[in-house]
Amino acid sequence: MPVHVTSEIGPLKKVMLHRPGKELEQLVPRELERLLFDDIPYLKTACQEHDTFARILKGQGAEVVYLEHLMAEAIGQSPDVRRTFIWEFIGEGGDVAQLYREPLFEFLDSIKDGLELVLKTMAGVRLDELQIKGCHPLVRLVGADHCFVLDPIPNLYFTRDPFATIGDGVSLNYMYSRTRRREGIYGNFVLNHHPEWKGKTKFYYSREYPFSIEGGDILNLSRRVLAVGISQRTTPTAIERLAWNLFEDPESAIETILAFDIPNVRAFMHLDTVLTQVDYDQFIIHPEILNNLRIYEICRGDGRERLRVSELSGSLPAVLGTHLGLGRVTLIRCGGMDRVASEREQWNDGSNTLCVAPGKVIVYDRNYITNEILTKHGIKVLEMPSSELSRGRGGPRCMSMPLWREDVGMP
Repeated sequence: MPVHVTSEIGPLKKVMLHRPGKELEQLVPRELERLLFDDIPYLKTACQEHDTFARILKGQGAEVVYLEHLMAEAIGQSPDVRRTFIWEFIGEGGDVAQLYREPLFEFLDSIKDGLELVLKTMAGVRLDELQIKGCHPLVRLVGADHCFVLDPIPNLYFTRDPFATIGDGVSLNYMYSRTRRREGIYGNFVLNHHPEWKGKTKFYYSREYPFSIEGGDILNLSRRVLAVGISQRTTPTAIERLAWNLFEDPESAIETILAFDIPNVRAFMHLDTVLTQVDYDQFIIHPEILNNLRIYEICRGDGRERLRVSELSGSLPAVLGTHLGLGRVTLIRCGGMDRVASEREQWNDGSNTLCVAPGKVIVYDRNYITNEILTKHGIKVLEMPSSELSRGRGGPRCMSMPLWREDVGMP
């Protein structure tokens, strides 16, 4: 199979990234909230930080592939695939894009280099680039403040969310916000048209479903146990659909899904912003969720019901330990016992670690209190710079899409 991920901690062998591009330079203050940013990163430094991230990954034995290059290779398979991609991208580009469908297609189709075309769809298309006159004059005048015919997609460097690898298959996600929904187009074309994945990929979720789910809420706890967050971005209905599809596949090893109901706020937008696994029996957690967390166990139904769902009453360490066959696990508090440090470092993704092997994680250097605590718990910490990348509200796990991990001795 071309994808294989059965845990959060198995040695990482292949991972997909997106190097930040001109889409970040299209951010302006009046559009930040709509485009899901709190600040404007400085692209030059963001790229330098991201390149350091890639070097660390390669230094740990992972093959790094880039979304933009995979997309260029996918649409380069035939002129029909390329044209289909352009039309589909315009079709999901919003109302203004529909007014300029033909000029937009001509503009994008005139970009002959595949990588340049992909990067342009990511960066967005401004009205003045189309160089057309006399078409929708009132729209052009009134819409002068909205200068994009196709919006930029600045969240793309968070490759974790548009799809998620589960065992030997993927969940191709329908994303919560219209701002990010087009990101799924890239995953769809890579998985269905790139020679490495075409016809070889099993889908457990489709972006055609109308229920939102995002990859930051999906954690592979073991070969048999999947965790999914009920969050701002992932609905219970989507989790049920994912569970049906996993349980109905005789080749899927997933027997249990743990649904974690976390507060529906931006600071906790995904499960992996408050909980990630760092070793066989250790997790880092934002302690603020502990008093508000409800956990549901989802298993196959008995014939009368497709799913059997029950709320679990045990503590989080006990629930995780039981389902991992460990009895109990250790929860490492982001920021330690200092509430101010905990809130600050969770906001800067102190809980969002990327495990590259058992007991070895990539973290942002700015979360120095949490990093020291991890070290004291025997975790090898690989720090990366984060002054600009962190402005997008996502950490190392958010910025990576594991495609292959070695199996580890989990239940």
